Amino acid sequence: MTSLTPLPAGFSTAGIRCGIKNDPQKLDLALFVSDRPCTAAGVFTTNLVCGAPVKVSRDRLPRSTARAVVINSGNSNAATGDRGIADAKRMTALVAEQIGAAPEDVLVASTGVIGRFLPMDTLQAGIPLVAKELAPSAESFHRAAQAMMTTDTFPKQATQSVKIGNQIVRISGVCKGAAMIAPNMATMLCVIMTDASLAQSDTAKMLSISVEDSFNCISVDGHESTSDTVILLANGASGATINSADDRKAFQEALNQVAMQLATDIIRDAEGAHHFVELNVTGCRTRDEAFRIAKAVADSPLVKTAICGADPNWGRIVSAAGYAGVPLLETDMSLVVNGFLLYQSGAPVAFDAKQVSTNLRDNRNVTIDLSLTHGSAKVRFWTCDLTKEYVELNADYTT
Repeated sequence: MTSLTPLPAGFSTAGIRCGIKNDPQKLDLALFVSDRPCTAAGVFTTNLVCGAPVKVSRDRLPRSTARAVVINSGNSNAATGDRGIADAKRMTALVAEQIGAAPEDVLVASTGVIGRFLPMDTLQAGIPLVAKELAPSAESFHRAAQAMMTTDTFPKQATQSVKIGNQIVRISGVCKGAAMIAPNMATMLCVIMTDASLAQSDTAKMLSISVEDSFNCISVDGHESTSDTVILLANGASGATINSADDRKAFQEALNQVAMQLATDIIRDAEGAHHFVELNVTGCRTRDEAFRIAKAVADSPLVKTAICGADPNWGRIVSAAGYAGVPLLETDMSLVVNGFLLYQSGAPVAFDAKQVSTNLRDNRNVTIDLSLTHGSAKVRFWTCDLTKEYVELNADYTT
């Protein structure tokens, strides 16, 4: 959390306060720019009510000539009709003017309150200012990460290096997110940059793979956002090209690590959360069945409140699995929580409830292992508890 995250070669970033947020201490405009064209791909919310920036960026991807991503926080520019689309496109045009690019080669994302028009006069004044602050430094990257935040309590960044041929390739990512988090994906925005050269087809495929087991396996409250966006930019500035199967495997593993760290940081920063919960569902016929069970358990308010209260009420977990829409019998399931066997092959197991409760209360990290007997498919999913602080934060979000 204290060390700064480096950028890949050929990228510059900036973050400033331009005045979208009311708090004079908070940054609210971020810019990510490559000094050369990038292959680019994106993964977006599947919510049918989606923000104008999602529609604009989704229409422009994939592409091989992307140059920049501009992000504002404090206003999601969602449910804003034709004016919202025009405003999102105007943001990209303003950035394009500053960096000497075509507007279509600039992507856009926004996060914040839904249903309010962007203050375009503020953005028109702010975009030239953020462009002047562009720098290839870790400090500028940190400020860009801060400028994306809404209710986040810390900026979320990750980086990995991998050797491709004789070159060292860097992958660095940044995201924001703390609530309205649910697959697919979450109220989260993410930009991942690499100085490797990727074919357009590889960019899209590799991004989808990395998202599947990271951002699509987290849930805070089960509420899918209007604005979810993950963008991958590959500019080739390192001189390394991903060609062979071994190169693809090595790069994919590093990309997965970046996405995984960012996704789990969202859960660690979940609004008001006291516990970080890792849920492992194993022994299923298919990954989809494992995923459905994991998501049902992770989204259950009764499971989440039991964890908040350090209550080893295992019945809530197995009953949530039972309504996930997966054919199963009670005798197919066994449950272990933080190493304590609570339920085995459809029957309760004697355990010291006070000991388990103390363990839950004293440990921020909670591991739930739910095993079935159907096959070998599995999934790992992350969630958090549901606290009074979460309710208070979201009850007062716009007021």
